[in-house]
Amino acid sequence: MISSLRGTILLKGEKFVIVEAGGIGFKVFGTAEMLRKIPESGGVVNLWTHEHIREDARELYGFLHFSELELFELLISISGIGPKGGLGVLAIAPVDTLKKAIAAGDTSYLTRVSGIGRKTAEKIVLELKEKLSGRGVILEAPELKEEADALEALVSLGYTQKDARDALAGSDSAKNAEARIKAALAKLGRK
Repeated sequence: MISSLRGTILLKGEKFVIVEAGGIGFKVFGTAEMLRKIPESGGVVNLWTHEHIREDARELYGFLHFSELELFELLISISGIGPKGGLGVLAIAPVDTLKKAIAAGDTSYLTRVSGIGRKTAEKIVLELKEKLSGRGVILEAPELKEEADALEALVSLGYTQKDARDALAGSDSAKNAEARIKAALAKLGRK
């Protein structure tokens, strides 16, 4: 099992990166955020990896932080959630925010992922809520409400869910919804 990979980036695609390590090129799938953060071709990268083996394929999924790998593996342990769905969930928000949303039972976060409906989101919450709260995840997460309100406001202004989420990404969780909306609008105005 390939658990981590350190090597030179040969090529960055839209959904994957090819990393050369020991003279072998490994195709590693990842989130758009991970692909943005790693260096361009020629740069060196360290990735935590999950090797997914099926009857007809052998794929690697890469993560910059071990906590992302842990949550990914928890997600794909749920029946009906595959690696692509797991990456989709990780792409919607930072790991800590996702863990808090799941531990708090907030399914609205998860239904933003293409292919994950209300029932699947409820299943994720049901199966992971106890595991995450047992790992010290704080159940009270008022910032989730603030972020959800900000996202809803941006969507009501005509922005897509993806654009609104991207604009809110990295916003200070200490800010209230109004401050987050202003910061997101400033980002969106620069595009």
